[in-house]
Amino acid sequence: MEYCDLSDLMTDIKHFFTKSAGIGGKIKHRYSDFIVEEILEKRICEVKRFVKSKELTKDEQLAVPENKEKLEYLHVNLEKINRDLHDAIRQISRFLHCSTNRIGYAGIKDKRAITCQRISIWKPDVERLKSFRSNSIALREAEWHSTAIDLGMLKGNRFTVTIRNIELEEEEIKKRVQSCFEEMEKGIGNYFGAQRFGGIRKVSHLVGKEIIKGNYENAVMLYLSAVAPEESEEVKNARALAAQHEFKKALNAFPIKYRYERMMLHHLATRNNDFIGALRKLPRKILFLFTHAYQAYLFNELINKRIEHGIGLNPVKNEPSEDGIALGLLPGYDSKFSPGIIGTLERELLKEHGITFADFKVKVLKECSSAGSRRKIVMFPKDMELLEIADDEFFEGKKFCTIRFTLEKGCYATIVLREITKQSRVC
Repeated sequence: MEYCDLSDLMTDIKHFFTKSAGIGGKIKHRYSDFIVEEILEKRICEVKRFVKSKELTKDEQLAVPENKEKLEYLHVNLEKINRDLHDAIRQISRFLHCSTNRIGYAGIKDKRAITCQRISIWKPDVERLKSFRSNSIALREAEWHSTAIDLGMLKGNRFTVTIRNIELEEEEIKKRVQSCFEEMEKGIGNYFGAQRFGGIRKVSHLVGKEIIKGNYENAVMLYLSAVAPEESEEVKNARALAAQHEFKKALNAFPIKYRYERMMLHHLATRNNDFIGALRKLPRKILFLFTHAYQAYLFNELINKRIEHGIGLNPVKNEPSEDGIALGLLPGYDSKFSPGIIGTLERELLKEHGITFADFKVKVLKECSSAGSRRKIVMFPKDMELLEIADDEFFEGKKFCTIRFTLEKGCYATIVLREITKQSRVC
């Protein structure tokens, strides 16, 4: 399996912030090459089930302590391999015969990886939960609590990443990685990673832009018909039918797992031009992700403009900042322009896109509206370690190296890996 998770072609990730030579290579050749462990307060949710050195038996039963105080929330570690978080939660909720709303989490983790995070389940059927089994999900370390886990609790994530297919000798790899670590301690651009913009197609921000501009038909047709080269011929044919407005045929052509496309097409097959209605068939959280993806794209563009105008990442006079770090704009209907040169760049960007702050109040699709916010434009990777360098068993004559680092919530590991490899695409 090979998977490319980085792109600078459509998400506008343009600049490097370290000068050290890169090591090249590929990430995510195997799921175990990318491990994400959630940090809540001082607790690290450690991966144990799906790595060879820590593999547990598949028959292991979840141990649930007695609920002496009659607390309502059971907190457990959710470990998964190559599973989308929402898909995993749906499986657990179906098994428990309860709503997904009963299950809380602090952050969304990568699908194509091994990840471990804490979730809460409100008033679960404990005996039934103990019998839960899955080849790709493990539940461990149960504790009773009085409160749910929610998005505000996430502190960060620890990443353990293996970079393969490196065409360098061990000493040179070590030298370059350590040099990059030293530079990154001073901070790098806090770009949104390519994951923010969707799967292999990277169209979420483009759909979001069309929604913000009120072009609902364009938004739907982009989502249904935009094709990625990596997609199967079956899916490409289905998207071609959608592009021709053959909605019923496209519905029958899409594989069952393409839930969202099929939901929209089912609506359009009976209400041919109701594109707003088709969008409303999507879950609210998906609709808002389109808006957030577009905001993220604009945020990345503003980082690029700072570099290209020679401003850099340090805050300028009177610029909004926090802890000495400049806060970049995620535009929304309540946003205000920064003073000075940064405000000039913000105005220039919105003019280039033909939008205003007011456009982010989407009256027809209120779930796509956003008041806007600001985000630090610099990230500081912590606890960076080079764990191993060795011969690569999958690429003859090449090396692999395994590194570990932690990031605050909302920061993307792929941006760190981009600096280390000095490749816009790491695949």
